[in-house]
Amino acid sequence: MTTRSNTYEWGEGVFTLLSWFKKERVRDARVLVVGAGALGNEVVKDLTLFGVGHIFVVDFDRIEISNLTRSVLFREEDAFEHRFKADVVAKRAMEINPQIKVVPIVGNLFSDVGLALYRSVDVIIGCLDSRLARYQLNRMAMRAGKTWIDGSIENLTGVVKVFTPGINCYECGLSREEFNIIMLRTGCADVVRTQASQGRVATTPISASIVGAIQSQEAMKMIHLDSYDSEHLPFTTLQGKMFHYEGLTNSTHVYRLASWKKNCPSHEKWGPVVTDENLSADMSVKEAIIELKEICDCRTVEINLMNNKFIETIISDSPEKEFEVRIPESKLDEVIAGNTEMRMLSYRTIFHKKFFENIDVSFPYLDLTLKQIGIPHYDILKVSTEKGEFFVELSADKKLFE
Repeated sequence: MTTRSNTYEWGEGVFTLLSWFKKERVRDARVLVVGAGALGNEVVKDLTLFGVGHIFVVDFDRIEISNLTRSVLFREEDAFEHRFKADVVAKRAMEINPQIKVVPIVGNLFSDVGLALYRSVDVIIGCLDSRLARYQLNRMAMRAGKTWIDGSIENLTGVVKVFTPGINCYECGLSREEFNIIMLRTGCADVVRTQASQGRVATTPISASIVGAIQSQEAMKMIHLDSYDSEHLPFTTLQGKMFHYEGLTNSTHVYRLASWKKNCPSHEKWGPVVTDENLSADMSVKEAIIELKEICDCRTVEINLMNNKFIETIISDSPEKEFEVRIPESKLDEVIAGNTEMRMLSYRTIFHKKFFENIDVSFPYLDLTLKQIGIPHYDILKVSTEKGEFFVELSADKKLFE
């Protein structure tokens, strides 16, 4: 039976009239949108209308009543039922255009989205509301060697910045004060600090529409870059630049933004990448280590958990008490909040962590899966061996994101 969505081709006779538009390129494009609030709504809506074939939406937050004033894809019942933003955005986008696929990822961009997914997309769009989230997204984009488009709004003001490896870097452009704030929020390696909730910022649906539209337009340009000779591009991009919109005075400016410092830790690109069709985050740690030894042709392997350490126990200072948790670090705040005793202690004491940052055959929980120790599906493992360092993709998980 033929469905109505298959009886016509989305955008035919409309976008195909644009001289620079490549229908097949857009249909096959993959875009990762991080953040599903006001900006994320606008960006996903625009990409959906353009007919971008694969859109991945990442957000861990739930919809609130306050989101309804500037989020075109949310409805009142979504807020009353506390639905996840990513789920609702994906559902509504595919209602608009049934010919595309929008995949929601309810989780954290740093610990719940595999690096192989970042590598698989054409462009990344950041619709975030904190320096920490931008810092983390920049790290992931640089490791994957991908351009990412940052958007921010406040009141009637909006800013779009495009960061491309080798040209500019978000971390390189941070002031000392901004960097210190990020480091304070991430905390020391052995101390749990409850992250302060983000205060609401006054914004308007107009600012979100304008900034989201510029981000989407830049994404379409990035999707088409490989279709043209670099010397004969039919458009100009914002790579290495910043677009600033001021609604109070109806003014726009474009500034150069090319900060690229030597020895910045964000510039580490993970590669070359070894693919392994047998490796999945659903494998046990023991099975993964055996497979890695074979793939790397090594006697010893050690998996680095630099994104998401495995916490065995946490210990309170006063009173001195130990709590066994056995969870990824990304789940720690949630576990503390859900345990009455730990939650009460967290207001008046410091928790120290006993954790594993590197996993080898001596790891006492070898029967846990890679997912259970904090490694997401379709990730890239950073593996140390006697022959050096390897980057190995969990290629068996690719089917989850096709």
